[in-house]
Amino acid sequence: MKYKLLTGSILTLLTIGILTAQEQENQKSLYIKGNALFAPIGILNIGIEKQIKPKHTLQGDIFISPWKSFAGHELQMYSLSVEGRYYFQEAFKHWYIGVNIGLSAFNLQKWNYWNNKTSVTDNGETLLNSNLYQKGYSIALGITGGYQFQLSERWNLDLYATIGTTQGFYKGYDRSTGKRYDSAEKFNKSGEIIPYRGGIMISYKLK
Repeated sequence: MKYKLLTGSILTLLTIGILTAQEQENQKSLYIKGNALFAPIGILNIGIEKQIKPKHTLQGDIFISPWKSFAGHELQMYSLSVEGRYYFQEAFKHWYIGVNIGLSAFNLQKWNYWNNKTSVTDNGETLLNSNLYQKGYSIALGITGGYQFQLSERWNLDLYATIGTTQGFYKGYDRSTGKRYDSAEKFNKSGEIIPYRGGIMISYKLK
Protein backbone atom coordinates (compact mmCIF):
# COMPACT_ATOMS: atom_id res chain seq x y z
CA MET A 1 0.00 0.00 0.00
CA LYS A 2 2.84 2.38 0.92
CA TYR A 3 4.58 1.65 -2.38
CA LYS A 4 1.37 2.34 -4.30
CA LEU A 5 0.93 5.67 -2.49
CA LEU A 6 4.58 6.59 -3.11
CA THR A 7 4.35 5.62 -6.78
CA GLY A 8 1.10 7.54 -7.17
CA SER A 9 2.63 10.62 -5.52
CA ILE A 10 5.69 10.50 -7.79
CA LEU A 11 3.52 10.12 -10.90
CA THR A 12 1.35 13.02 -9.77
CA LEU A 13 4.38 15.25 -9.19
CA LEU A 14 5.85 14.27 -12.56
CA THR A 15 2.57 15.01 -14.29
CA ILE A 16 2.31 18.41 -12.61
CA GLY A 17 5.94 19.15 -13.54
CA ILE A 18 5.39 18.21 -17.19
CA LEU A 19 2.19 20.25 -17.44
CA THR A 20 3.88 23.23 -15.78
CA ALA A 21 6.84 23.00 -18.18
CA GLN A 22 4.48 22.74 -21.15
CA GLU A 23 2.49 25.74 -19.88
CA GLN A 24 5.69 27.77 -19.47
CA GLU A 25 6.81 26.75 -22.95
CA ASN A 26 3.45 27.77 -24.40
CA GLN A 27 3.76 31.14 -22.69
CA LYS A 28 7.02 31.92 -24.49
CA SER A 29 6.30 34.35 -27.28
CA LEU A 30 7.30 34.12 -30.94
CA TYR A 31 7.44 37.10 -33.30
CA ILE A 32 7.89 37.32 -37.06
CA LYS A 33 9.34 40.61 -38.33
CA GLY A 34 10.31 42.57 -41.42
CA ASN A 35 12.62 45.55 -41.89
CA ALA A 36 10.59 48.59 -42.97
CA LEU A 37 13.74 50.62 -43.66
CA PHE A 38 14.90 48.50 -46.63
CA ALA A 39 11.60 47.24 -48.06
CA PRO A 40 10.88 50.44 -50.09
CA ILE A 41 14.07 49.95 -52.12
CA GLY A 42 13.46 46.25 -52.83
CA ILE A 43 15.75 44.77 -50.17
CA LEU A 44 14.32 41.89 -48.13
CA ASN A 45 15.22 41.58 -44.45
CA ILE A 46 12.98 39.28 -42.41
CA GLY A 47 13.46 37.41 -39.16
CA ILE A 48 11.98 35.38 -36.33
CA GLU A 49 12.52 36.19 -32.65
CA LYS A 50 11.77 33.47 -30.07
CA GLN A 51 11.63 33.91 -26.31
CA ILE A 52 13.73 31.36 -24.43
CA LYS A 53 13.66 32.89 -20.93
CA PRO A 54 11.74 35.76 -19.28
CA LYS A 55 14.38 38.29 -20.40
CA HIS A 56 16.21 36.36 -23.14
CA THR A 57 15.34 35.82 -26.79
CA LEU A 58 17.00 34.25 -29.81
CA GLN A 59 16.64 35.83 -33.25
CA GLY A 60 17.49 34.55 -36.71
CA ASP A 61 17.19 36.73 -39.82
CA ILE A 62 18.06 36.84 -43.50
CA PHE A 63 19.06 39.83 -45.62
CA ILE A 64 18.69 39.69 -49.41
CA SER A 65 19.72 42.55 -51.70
CA PRO A 66 19.26 41.30 -55.29
CA TRP A 67 20.49 44.43 -57.09
CA LYS A 68 23.08 43.79 -59.79
CA SER A 69 23.08 47.56 -60.17
CA PHE A 70 21.58 50.15 -57.82
CA ALA A 71 22.18 53.83 -58.56
CA GLY A 72 25.16 52.77 -60.67
CA HIS A 73 26.71 50.51 -58.01
CA GLU A 74 26.79 46.73 -57.62
CA LEU A 75 24.68 45.87 -54.57
CA GLN A 76 24.10 42.12 -54.37
CA MET A 77 24.30 40.73 -50.86
CA TYR A 78 22.94 37.60 -49.20
CA SER A 79 23.32 37.36 -45.44
CA LEU A 80 22.26 35.10 -42.57
CA SER A 81 22.65 36.06 -38.92
CA VAL A 82 21.85 34.70 -35.46
CA GLU A 83 21.52 36.89 -32.39
CA GLY A 84 21.01 36.34 -28.68
CA ARG A 85 19.27 39.21 -26.87
CA TYR A 86 18.89 40.28 -23.26
CA TYR A 87 16.04 42.64 -22.32
CA PHE A 88 16.49 44.77 -19.23
CA GLN A 89 12.77 44.71 -18.36
CA GLU A 90 11.18 41.68 -20.04
CA ALA A 91 11.34 40.00 -23.44
CA PHE A 92 10.11 42.13 -26.35
CA LYS A 93 9.78 45.26 -24.24
CA HIS A 94 11.98 48.36 -24.24
CA TRP A 95 15.81 48.40 -24.07
CA TYR A 96 17.96 45.38 -24.91
CA ILE A 97 21.48 44.37 -25.87
CA GLY A 98 22.57 41.41 -27.94
CA VAL A 99 25.44 39.46 -29.45
CA ASN A 100 25.28 38.87 -33.21
CA ILE A 101 27.14 36.59 -35.59
CA GLY A 102 26.59 36.70 -39.34
CA LEU A 103 27.79 35.20 -42.62
CA SER A 104 27.43 37.02 -45.96
CA ALA A 105 28.15 36.50 -49.64
CA PHE A 106 28.39 39.64 -51.76
CA ASN A 107 28.99 41.16 -55.17
CA LEU A 108 29.08 44.89 -54.48
CA GLN A 109 31.00 48.12 -54.74
CA LYS A 110 32.32 49.24 -51.34
CA TRP A 111 31.25 52.71 -50.26
CA ASN A 112 34.81 54.10 -50.40
CA TYR A 113 34.89 53.40 -54.16
CA TRP A 114 31.92 55.70 -54.85
CA ASN A 115 34.12 58.42 -56.34
CA ASN A 116 36.15 59.23 -59.44
CA LYS A 117 39.55 59.11 -57.81
CA THR A 118 42.27 57.14 -59.58
CA SER A 119 44.89 54.72 -58.35
CA VAL A 120 47.95 53.16 -59.99
CA THR A 121 48.59 49.40 -59.79
CA ASP A 122 51.98 47.77 -59.32
CA ASN A 123 52.30 47.30 -63.09
CA GLY A 124 51.62 51.01 -63.75
CA GLU A 125 47.99 50.69 -64.83
CA THR A 126 45.72 53.59 -63.84
CA LEU A 127 42.32 52.58 -62.45
CA LEU A 128 39.19 54.61 -61.80
CA ASN A 129 37.59 53.85 -58.42
CA SER A 130 34.03 54.07 -59.77
CA ASN A 131 34.80 51.14 -62.12
CA LEU A 132 35.94 48.82 -59.35
CA TYR A 133 33.83 46.36 -57.36
CA GLN A 134 34.35 43.42 -55.00
CA LYS A 135 33.04 39.86 -54.93
CA GLY A 136 33.43 37.44 -52.02
CA TYR A 137 32.16 36.62 -48.55
CA SER A 138 32.52 37.87 -44.99
CA ILE A 139 32.08 36.82 -41.37
CA ALA A 140 30.85 39.33 -38.81
CA LEU A 141 30.68 39.41 -35.02
CA GLY A 142 29.14 42.34 -33.19
CA ILE A 143 27.15 43.90 -30.36
CA THR A 144 23.55 45.00 -30.91
CA GLY A 145 21.65 47.68 -29.05
CA GLY A 146 17.97 48.40 -29.52
CA TYR A 147 14.57 49.35 -28.20
CA GLN A 148 11.19 47.71 -28.79
CA PHE A 149 7.99 49.74 -28.71
CA GLN A 150 4.82 47.79 -27.96
CA LEU A 151 2.25 49.21 -30.40
CA SER A 152 -0.56 46.82 -29.48
CA GLU A 153 -1.14 43.36 -28.07
CA ARG A 154 0.42 41.73 -31.14
CA TRP A 155 2.41 44.47 -32.90
CA ASN A 156 5.85 45.79 -31.93
CA LEU A 157 8.32 48.24 -33.46
CA ASP A 158 11.97 47.23 -33.06
CA LEU A 159 14.71 49.87 -33.59
CA TYR A 160 18.23 48.43 -33.55
CA ALA A 161 21.82 48.77 -34.75
CA THR A 162 24.83 46.44 -34.66
CA ILE A 163 28.50 47.38 -34.64
CA GLY A 164 31.39 44.95 -34.72
CA THR A 165 34.19 43.38 -36.65
CA THR A 166 33.79 42.11 -40.20
CA GLN A 167 36.38 39.87 -41.82
CA GLY A 168 36.12 39.90 -45.59
CA PHE A 169 37.59 37.58 -48.23
CA TYR A 170 37.08 38.92 -51.74
CA LYS A 171 38.35 39.38 -55.28
CA GLY A 172 38.38 42.84 -56.86
CA TYR A 173 37.31 43.43 -60.47
CA ASP A 174 37.42 46.30 -62.95
CA ARG A 175 33.97 46.68 -64.51
CA SER A 176 35.37 48.23 -67.71
CA THR A 177 37.61 45.26 -68.53
CA GLY A 178 36.18 42.37 -66.47
CA LYS A 179 39.68 41.69 -65.13
CA ARG A 180 40.89 41.56 -61.55
CA TYR A 181 42.52 44.75 -60.35
CA ASP A 182 44.08 43.29 -57.21
CA SER A 183 47.35 41.37 -57.08
CA ALA A 184 46.30 38.59 -54.68
CA GLU A 185 46.60 35.04 -56.03
CA LYS A 186 43.33 33.91 -54.44
CA PHE A 187 41.41 36.19 -52.09
CA ASN A 188 42.13 39.61 -50.69
CA LYS A 189 41.55 39.85 -46.94
CA SER A 190 40.31 42.85 -45.02
CA GLY A 191 39.08 43.46 -41.49
CA GLU A 192 37.10 46.44 -40.24
CA ILE A 193 35.16 47.58 -37.19
CA ILE A 194 31.99 49.12 -38.62
CA PRO A 195 28.21 49.30 -38.14
CA TYR A 196 26.97 46.39 -40.26
CA ARG A 197 23.30 45.91 -39.32
CA GLY A 198 20.40 48.16 -38.41
CA GLY A 199 16.90 49.20 -39.16
CA ILE A 200 13.30 49.38 -38.08
CA MET A 201 11.62 46.00 -37.73
CA ILE A 202 7.84 45.75 -37.67
CA SER A 203 7.05 42.67 -35.56
CA TYR A 204 3.91 40.55 -35.33
CA LYS A 205 3.29 38.14 -32.46
CA LEU A 206 2.45 34.64 -33.66
CA LYS A 207 1.96 33.25 -30.15
